[in-house]
Amino acid sequence: MKKILEYIKSVRSEWFKIVWPSRDAVIRATIMILIFSGAAALFFFVVDSILNALVGWIF
Repeated sequence: MKKILEYIKSVRSEWFKIVWPSRDAVIRATIMILIFSGAAALFFFVVDSILNALVGWIF
């Protein structure tokens, strides 16, 4: 039982050491993720379309 209480106390003390990002940082990171995901999707769409056209032209 003593080990469980020590574990809970250590978890609680570590919890207060967490530095949460600000709202602005979260919004900026989210926007960047959406932009890069969209760019990656567009890139793979273009590459897939080119490869599809090449395979269709060859066969």
